[in-house]
Amino acid sequence: MASEHTVLQFSSPSSVSFTAKVHPLVIFNICDCYVRRPDQAERVIGTLLGSILPDGTVDIRNSYAVPHSESSDQVALDIDYHHNMLISHQKVNPKEVIVGWYSTGLGVTAGSALIHEFYSREVPNPVHLTVDTGFNNGEGTIKAYVSVNLSLGDRQLAAQFQEIPLDLRMVEAEQVGFDILKTTMVDKLPTDLEGMEASMERLLALIDEVYKYVDNVVEGRVAPDNNIGRFISDTVASIPKLSPTAFDKLVNDSLQDHLLLLYLSSITRTQLSLAEKLNTAAQVL
Repeated sequence: MASEHTVLQFSSPSSVSFTAKVHPLVIFNICDCYVRRPDQAERVIGTLLGSILPDGTVDIRNSYAVPHSESSDQVALDIDYHHNMLISHQKVNPKEVIVGWYSTGLGVTAGSALIHEFYSREVPNPVHLTVDTGFNNGEGTIKAYVSVNLSLGDRQLAAQFQEIPLDLRMVEAEQVGFDILKTTMVDKLPTDLEGMEASMERLLALIDEVYKYVDNVVEGRVAPDNNIGRFISDTVASIPKLSPTAFDKLVNDSLQDHLLLLYLSSITRTQLSLAEKLNTAAQVL
């Protein structure tokens, strides 16, 4: 006689294929809200705005903080403030919709399930983003989660947070700012030249890593990866083929154009200041 078994299973619509991409502006905004938080608040909670890309990736492009209060067994969100901020943001950019919510700190907490349940009523399958604003040892832990339902047969028992892949890409200017943000104490902000120097040092370090990887693959010490090989090939192919003389001329021309713009803007400011003083003197006379 065959015995019947009740299966305990996880279920969530397409949660396995979920990926998220967050723009650096969101991280900077979250850290700024954390610095400006009330003295009694231990963490900051807010709404994530963005869109769903055609490939299913959640594109997180903006955010705003939502006032809240929480205790060991309950969390209270200012829902009216949340809706008013959403209306204001959508007047500026109607294409941005709610895609999830964020909180500062390491990982999820006991109250995260309550907040996630609220955002599940606002949008299907919201993404929960956690940002470690402590930046311990100069590292910032940023993770994304979705809720996975734990069911027993046809009955839902609970929900569990499952981490999903998160893509955080920055241009060089954003990377310099993010590196400063991870440093808890900074004497001064770097100049443009210092920022360029830091970017070049990082670029040289990455090139050295690529050289070592290619050498290891050629020598047979590392198994080849076709995806990495294609990525390196596409990167090398995207570099324009210029002679050293043409490259130097291109850089010098760009630098001269930049200096000319600075000179013209300085003349404009001086002329406006002089016109304002002459206008003030004429009114006095």
